[in-house]
Amino acid sequence: MAERSLSRRAGLIALASTLTAACSPLSVFATLTPKDAARREGRGARYADGPRGGLDIYAPPVAKGPAPVAVFLYGGSWNSGRREDYGWAARAIAAQGFLTLAPDYRLYPEVKFPAFLDDCARAVRWAVDHAAGLGGDPRRIVLIGHSAGAYNAAMLALDPRYLRAAGVDPKVIRAFAGLSGPYDFLPLKGPVTQQTFGDAPDLAATQPVNFARADAPAAFLATGDKDTTVYPRNTRKLAAVLRDKGVTVEERHYPGLDHAGTVLALSRPFRGKSTLLADMAAFLKAQTA
Repeated sequence: MAERSLSRRAGLIALASTLTAACSPLSVFATLTPKDAARREGRGARYADGPRGGLDIYAPPVAKGPAPVAVFLYGGSWNSGRREDYGWAARAIAAQGFLTLAPDYRLYPEVKFPAFLDDCARAVRWAVDHAAGLGGDPRRIVLIGHSAGAYNAAMLALDPRYLRAAGVDPKVIRAFAGLSGPYDFLPLKGPVTQQTFGDAPDLAATQPVNFARADAPAAFLATGDKDTTVYPRNTRKLAAVLRDKGVTVEERHYPGLDHAGTVLALSRPFRGKSTLLADMAAFLKAQTA
């Protein structure tokens, strides 16, 4: 049994080392990795029309009154990703005591900035409308994202126009957590950002760092010191401008973690490599108490 367990862990590590925007190795990881105890309350609930307008719902294993609500936004360079491959991450967050929603959202080339932000805002609206019936508190919502999803979470938290357009009071967002997020990436250099953001009439309005404000939600900003995909300077810059405005910020730089490592740290096989999940959960619980 011990040899089988070690062999399985070795296989998961090998798979994880190849995680990129491609969903095939991630799909295998999502299938094989051990899952946290959480109750799946819904699969494919519709917050918008179209094939990308669904979300999955996970609840804490034990109900202790209305739970704070987490909306988890996966990454994938705004051109890939699907919620089915991140159920393990949503379960991990739910096991920490959050009613957790994992929505899909439209991707490039179907859409460009800011349409995917509009989708994420509609998913938050769905949470506001339905959380109470699922055991959650729609007045205590947090946004969590990794990579491109961290960008989406930051933009919704910092630029209130997207939530307001979806009919959501921005004050229901108590905090957001960004894992390895791109927050300050002008000028546009790579093909991904040029394709996704290049047509925006005001490029400055695409950058989360430009929307820091004194009444912004508290922020948990984490990165790995080995990240060469989205450099840690993004985390340092957003943390600094938010602090300058007086916003509560917890900034974490985790030794040895690369870009994929910060989201893999939510999974059971890789939780021992850092305290990221416990740190993030403690911060978000404090902001939603």
